[in-house]
Amino acid sequence: MTLVGALIVLAVLLTATIGLGAYLQWRQNRPQRDIPHEVVQPERLGADGLGATATLLQFSTEMCARCPGAHRTLASVADAHDGVRHLDIDVTHRPDIAKHFHVLQTPTTLILDRDGVVQTRFGGAPNRDVLELELTRLTEEAADVR
Repeated sequence: MTLVGALIVLAVLLTATIGLGAYLQWRQNRPQRDIPHEVVQPERLGADGLGATATLLQFSTEMCARCPGAHRTLASVADAHDGVRHLDIDVTHRPDIAKHFHVLQTPTTLILDRDGVVQTRFGGAPNRDVLELELTRLTEEAADVR
């Protein structure tokens, strides 16, 4: 292989790697709504209940560098909305919970409606503005049902 051929192969691999990384980063912070809806039982998580309007369910681990920042953001958003509760579940010692909810990275956040049905899932640290939009959507849908 010539030097020019090797440089072309290297450039193609570098471009593919950068493109894949950019796609994964873009996809990571986007909410997923096409998820199988299941009802989350708070007792299974060790919680005494869910929020009256919605619950921000965060899965984290002891060694997660981004989890404390996500915790602060989720707690702040929950405090700013009546009826919204934030639960943080450390899956380090609860691999059964991680397996059940298919948690492959931390933080992972689920937005539950008032009945505990999973409405939205975020992989990675969720963006505050996107969280606000999802809660607004959920609150409006709940108001339309009433």
